[in-house]
Amino acid sequence: MPPKLSGADIREKFLAFYESKGHTRMQGASLIPSDPTVLLTIAGMLQFKPIFLGQAPRSVSRATTTQKCVRVSDIENIGVTARHHTFFEMLGNFSFGDYFKKEAIRMAWELSTKVLGIPEERIWVSVYKDDEEAAALWREEVGFPAERLVRLGDEDNFWASGATGPCGPCSEMYYDFKPELGPAGASLEDDSRFIEFYNLVFMESNRGPDGSLAPLKNRNIDTGMGLERVAQILQQVPNNYETDLIYPIVAAAAKLAGLDYHSADAHKQTSLKVMGDHARAVVYMVSDGVSPSNLGRGYVLRRLIRRIVMKGRLLGIGKEREVMPTLAEEVIALSEGCDPAVAANAQRIVAELRREETKFGSTLEAGRKRLEAMLEDAAAQRNGSSTASIRGAAAFELYDTYGYPLELTQELAAEEGVSVDEVSFERELQSQKKRSREALKSIDLTAGRLLGELAGQLGTSDFIGYEHGSLRAEASVLAILKEGKTVDSASAGDEVEIVLDRTPFYAESGGQIGDQGHFYAGSSSNGDSEASTSESAVVFIEDTHKAGGGALVVHHGRLESGNLHVGQMVTAEVDTSRRAGSRRHHTATHLLQAALKKVLEHEGEVSQQGSLVTQNRLRFDFNLHRGLKDEEVARVEELVNGWVAADTELVTKEMPLAEAKAAGAIAMFGEKYSDAAVRVVEVPGASMELCGGTHVERTAQIGAFKVVSEAGIASGVRRIEAVVGPAAVEYLNEIDGIVQKLASQFKVKPEELPVRVAALQGEALGAQKELAKLRAELALAKSANLASEAVQLDSGARMLVAQLDGADNKSLQEAAKGLQEQLGDPSALVLMGSPEQGKVAIVVAVSQGAVKKGLKAGAVAGKLAKLCGGGGGGKPNLATAGGKDPSGIPAAIEAARQELRSQL
Repeated sequence: MPPKLSGADIREKFLAFYESKGHTRMQGASLIPSDPTVLLTIAGMLQFKPIFLGQAPRSVSRATTTQKCVRVSDIENIGVTARHHTFFEMLGNFSFGDYFKKEAIRMAWELSTKVLGIPEERIWVSVYKDDEEAAALWREEVGFPAERLVRLGDEDNFWASGATGPCGPCSEMYYDFKPELGPAGASLEDDSRFIEFYNLVFMESNRGPDGSLAPLKNRNIDTGMGLERVAQILQQVPNNYETDLIYPIVAAAAKLAGLDYHSADAHKQTSLKVMGDHARAVVYMVSDGVSPSNLGRGYVLRRLIRRIVMKGRLLGIGKEREVMPTLAEEVIALSEGCDPAVAANAQRIVAELRREETKFGSTLEAGRKRLEAMLEDAAAQRNGSSTASIRGAAAFELYDTYGYPLELTQELAAEEGVSVDEVSFERELQSQKKRSREALKSIDLTAGRLLGELAGQLGTSDFIGYEHGSLRAEASVLAILKEGKTVDSASAGDEVEIVLDRTPFYAESGGQIGDQGHFYAGSSSNGDSEASTSESAVVFIEDTHKAGGGALVVHHGRLESGNLHVGQMVTAEVDTSRRAGSRRHHTATHLLQAALKKVLEHEGEVSQQGSLVTQNRLRFDFNLHRGLKDEEVARVEELVNGWVAADTELVTKEMPLAEAKAAGAIAMFGEKYSDAAVRVVEVPGASMELCGGTHVERTAQIGAFKVVSEAGIASGVRRIEAVVGPAAVEYLNEIDGIVQKLASQFKVKPEELPVRVAALQGEALGAQKELAKLRAELALAKSANLASEAVQLDSGARMLVAQLDGADNKSLQEAAKGLQEQLGDPSALVLMGSPEQGKVAIVVAVSQGAVKKGLKAGAVAGKLAKLCGGGGGGKPNLATAGGKDPSGIPAAIEAARQELRSQL
């Protein structure tokens, strides 16, 4: 049997082994990928994709990493199989144009059998059906027996990063749990016997949009060893969930539910596994800066959190007991070897997950009310029949919008004698999955492929614009792109993208917008020229961005005159005003972040969630579960303006990434950094960040700093917008103009405006209250004689349906209370207010006796409102509704009479 190694031991042995083979141990990427074509980091190779495609230069020829990954494509298999996860660690070794199949196979075999101690006789290997070279290498290089070497087709042994992109044949290693069964008739698809634990991808092709394969510039190796799977093998447990990587979290969930995992039935064990798996995913996602929302990766996070809470509820964990903080603390305790940043972010992670669980509790309550309405509708449609059912579409709404799993809806519905249309629910669910799959198929992982290929040919653009005097430079045109194709020349009127060998233009990144300016060829910047028309050109550059994995600076613009061709020399001049504004706002953004961290230090770790820096405004997004108080905004402004007034000289230097982090430098959100050297921008005594942007030389050059707005943009994410320098003066002048105009209109001094406005608000509020009082009195007066219009039904109940002109919702409720006292019990009444500004008000009141007979005010109000173009609901005895179509009132009144008669 293989030796029992902990998950931490396996991770370290893997990384140390490949280090001994000349691989550089590199940091795994964030779960928020820099690649815009994927939502979350799904593989270890993702951060190296530009290198594989030849779009970016390699900093090392061999690398090894442990990569945290999140995939939700197999979410329904979580806890059901022994090996599926939403979160997992992928151990990888990579070759960038260095070694290939022979070395990869040799090292994989040595690691698996000699270092990790997996018995050779337990290992099976698969190769691509047409890969004779790999098959021969397994037989001849490591002496692998032919009877355990299996050939598989495209689906199993041809790896691709997506519909397009780098790809190639692969060879996979499997562990055999039941070798006593022998090789005869064995199938690697037998999950009960085999588990794949190591995949060696021989990346040699690039798949284009038309499906064609083109050879990559370099042949590469991309491997992945699933840490959880190897841990299952080496720890000799039945599934990945019972390894030391996950089981402590599962056990914590079981304790919350008052269960013993090992004695629980299979269904409960599956729920506990789901909770343990998802807890890892959400903790690492929040640590990396993802916040719960209804879009993108935020939606993935929210969905996983809700699945954890719902599984807990189904296991009997009541709403009074918090699930997320307990599980999060277990995950954090296990996180050090995978990502040390998780422990540093512990306070923020737990707080974020606690808030989302609390918020979901409110959503569940809203879903419960929606379910009650569905049950009322189902009961109303029964019409004497013994059966009633909730439509599948309605049940899917509870699942998709409120987080109610089908089994919970079925359980609650069964208590009321109502079934759920499971067939149509499944149809809705499959339609959603199909839409998701189609969306994934449309992803093109080679977006910008042409520019990426150019990066491989041209190398790296040299940015020379950090020095504040270097906003003008002579450069050579390396490439021109027009309408998505490379061309040798362009003429006046053409929209083009231009690559230079060196440029003073800053390419958009780190939140800072790209530079604008002009290129002049064969002429001076004032347009004078004695050169021929064919050798002169003026190009307006309207934007500058990066391509080829950041290797190229691409200038997007329009030829205003002349002709431009590859190889031509140009004078590149940056718009100095635009750059100066960007520099001021970029440095101010650093100071803003430092001020927020200082002011909100009691809230835990405040981290950046995004930014935008332009020449006339900055925008900064950060995690915080509440809005800033006025005094906190004032303190932030005070701190920033204090640092500005200190006129501190900025310090900019390059240093190794590890050294920069050790010194306390903050990384910019969403940016990738070289492990070799990074640029550090420091405002001594205030801020130190890793940043590739442009900045002022001294803080006094920023000028005044003023917060323009502070607001929430997503759950747990706030946004501050601010202005500095001339933009701040312009903003303050605009505000001052508004204040002066208002003071003139109200005939008061500017400083007296708040008192005057407060007085006017008080007067308006008093008038509104008086109007509401008069309306209520009017409605009561009009309704005084309505009781005599009530109809006595055969059942003994009294029914009243009437219209009160000029009454609003509140007035109708007051009238209903008075009428109910007069009508007695059992009784039911519907009052409809005549339209005001095109609106209809509806009130349905039902006595307690009528409720017991099965009449529900909310169900009646909802039906009537639909006839008037609206909706509403409420309690069984009193409900309100509204509509936008007054023309529906006559039909609604008649429908109300029929509804009350049929039910009473």
